[in-house]
Amino acid sequence: MLIIAWVIALFFAANIGASGTAASMGAAYGAGAIRRKWMALVLVAAAAFLGAVIGGGSVVKTISGGIVPSHDITVEITVLILASACLTLFISNLIGVPLSTSEVTVGAVVGVGLAIGHVYGSKLMFIVSVWLIMPFVAMGIAYLLGKLIRVLEPKLSNLSAAARYTTLSLTGLLVLSGCYEAFSAGMNNVANAIGPLVAANVISVHAGLIFGALFVSIGAMVLGGKVLDTNAKKITQLSVLQGTAVSLTSATLVLIASLFGLPVPQTQATTMAIFGVGQSKVGRDIWRQDVVKRIVKIWIASPVSSLLLSYVLVELVTNRNLSALWVVAAVIVFAGLLWMFRRMRSRQASVAQRKSL
Repeated sequence: MLIIAWVIALFFAANIGASGTAASMGAAYGAGAIRRKWMALVLVAAAAFLGAVIGGGSVVKTISGGIVPSHDITVEITVLILASACLTLFISNLIGVPLSTSEVTVGAVVGVGLAIGHVYGSKLMFIVSVWLIMPFVAMGIAYLLGKLIRVLEPKLSNLSAAARYTTLSLTGLLVLSGCYEAFSAGMNNVANAIGPLVAANVISVHAGLIFGALFVSIGAMVLGGKVLDTNAKKITQLSVLQGTAVSLTSATLVLIASLFGLPVPQTQATTMAIFGVGQSKVGRDIWRQDVVKRIVKIWIASPVSSLLLSYVLVELVTNRNLSALWVVAAVIVFAGLLWMFRRMRSRQASVAQRKSL
């Protein structure tokens, strides 16, 4: 069981690198400051490693004992938490959608807490409140910066050729801001993989941060390409100044949260900052894009899915409560009916469109 816990935790850390940290360089890659994908992923991996090792301890304490009492977290429970969160995150990486590792991990921890009957409700409510507020704060700040940038960019484009070293300086700033964002991501997200191990006394905080940071970096380089493309290319095209505004906004908010030990949706903050900049440029039309709708839906479903999965696993494996299978069956039936309903509506809309033509 101990070996299984280690394998899942390190695999989870790799998926965190793919989902959370790879999205950090999306602004720089999308704006063309870094033209080669492999180079963006290497920079992300290095910055995330440093962030995790230097400043990840506070969030580890929250994940390991701030939501559910640490004395209730056994090695078996740790395996169930990590398996639930990891499965949810792995599926999102396969389809290339940026997902909050903090949401799936906290959802899995809460599911376990509900099953064993111990959850720190006030702490959980505070964390969820931050989840709801922070992405929209990021969007609002980025929206205002986007408006300011629209005024500045025409002036910069009229500079003489000799003065265009400014452009190189801004490009460098964008790359540095992406590294800063990856640093803050590593600082906040590595705790999601090694926090349950620390709670079960499998490893110390310091050693856990090193191992977690290493596999986060590997995951960013090996698995992060699709998420990088989603944030960089499929939401809205970014200029150098716009990309800098996105990275600095989300990275600063996540860094502040990490100092207070709060696991927060770094990927959501980054993506919503991109929405803010895009909205300042194209208006509300950005919300009509299919990729935006898909991301928002998965944001809502991911913590609920990991919570439900961890709850059911604890009931089956630890509590030997076979009635939990009815919960699984009900969810599967509901999801199937919902899928069939959506397919029927899609076909009806397609038929109606053909008739109108």
